[in-house]
Amino acid sequence: MGLITLELFATLDLVAQSPGSPEEDPENFPFGGWQAPLLDRVSGAQVAAAYEGTDALLLGRRTYDIFAAYWPNRNDSFATLFNAIPKYVASRGTPDLQWDGSTQLGPDLVGAVREIRDRHDHIKVVGSLDLVQTLLREKLFDRLDLWVHPILLGVGKKVFANGTVPSNLTLLEPPAVGGTGTVYLRYGLDAGTPGTGNMDDVQGD
Repeated sequence: MGLITLELFATLDLVAQSPGSPEEDPENFPFGGWQAPLLDRVSGAQVAAAYEGTDALLLGRRTYDIFAAYWPNRNDSFATLFNAIPKYVASRGTPDLQWDGSTQLGPDLVGAVREIRDRHDHIKVVGSLDLVQTLLREKLFDRLDLWVHPILLGVGKKVFANGTVPSNLTLLEPPAVGGTGTVYLRYGLDAGTPGTGNMDDVQGD
């Protein structure tokens, strides 16, 4: 069974809307492109390493449209990868799938994602916040790569919204900090749900 990894860029208040440019998702959001001033070589290298071995992309409709208009015209390592591997699109509409290797998922999204997981080794979900909420709700992911940037926006779509259910995560490696203060966190989904307790029961030194 393959691994599904959520690749997300967020602010300190966990806003993840439209990090790349003002045109990505401008609806009621004045901060499109907030990530650009915070990019550095460290985080760039982290992102590149995170995509090593990727053999499929799972995208929401809006992210797919952005990628399909951008990557086929590029000539770099990401373009080479993204243009070559299968792209699976979660959409209730009728997207224009002219990007080579693109397939729309059927109405049973959960079942379709499970089939993709059986077919590929390393599936990446990039952006696609509505899709992410479904995967969080169904616990249909294995890892979460989260880059937390040192800004607060106060508005915008967040990583953990209505789709979030109580879950345990395990930190897979120590946090890494870039030159601009961006923190890279890599988590794995763990079994069970968060426990509770009383601070009086915690044994101190």
